[in-house]
Amino acid sequence: MYKRVIIKMSGEALKGETEFGIDPKTVAKYAEEIKEVHDLGVEIGIVVGGGNIWRGKIAEDMGMDRAQADYMGMLATMINGLALQDALEKIDVPVRVASAIEVNQISERYIRRKVLKHMEQKVVYIFVGGTGSPFFSTDTASALRAAELNCDVILMGKHGVDGVYSKDPKQFSDAVKYDELTHQTLLEKGLKIIDSTAASMCSDNNIDLVIFDMEQKGNFKKAVLGEKIGTIVKETL
Repeated sequence: MYKRVIIKMSGEALKGETEFGIDPKTVAKYAEEIKEVHDLGVEIGIVVGGGNIWRGKIAEDMGMDRAQADYMGMLATMINGLALQDALEKIDVPVRVASAIEVNQISERYIRRKVLKHMEQKVVYIFVGGTGSPFFSTDTASALRAAELNCDVILMGKHGVDGVYSKDPKQFSDAVKYDELTHQTLLEKGLKIIDSTAASMCSDNNIDLVIFDMEQKGNFKKAVLGEKIGTIVKETL
């Protein structure tokens, strides 16, 4: 169904059952899921978060300057990106890491035309460093890369959450799950599954969102094939 995709992976997903950091078995599991999608001939970009290493709450408790804290978060995404690159290389998936900020010793700089050329050759790209600017989330980085690279969809894998609900299903037993939504409805209802800047960018550029539980084996492939899992968010239904 989708030919070129952005996969958004939260940093928290990479810690597995551990309290903090990176769980190698979990990273290897997700690498296998990504390989299944790659084997379909899909062009893949991946945006990783850094919440398993550095969280905004820590910075807030320290009384840290917001911009400084965000730059630390960008560095955390680089650690996760390198771990995922290593796992993909071990199973023979061609993969490169591109950073929004200069870190020449560990990754290349993000250059749109260069990335497009390699993606067309079925090289998986891992995008780290967020947008390269503070005050923007990795959700927004996902929307930005999807728009720049003419992607069909953002596959937003969540850790233990199987879609968009009217309210937090972990706290409210009467929460209602949405199978389909428009971008406008997502914004109007203030559903916090993705930040408003990213949601607006997806709406403006007609980029679908598929929000699903990435813990369920095979869900990445199912999402790409258009099977009904999670919640799909479109410009029009």
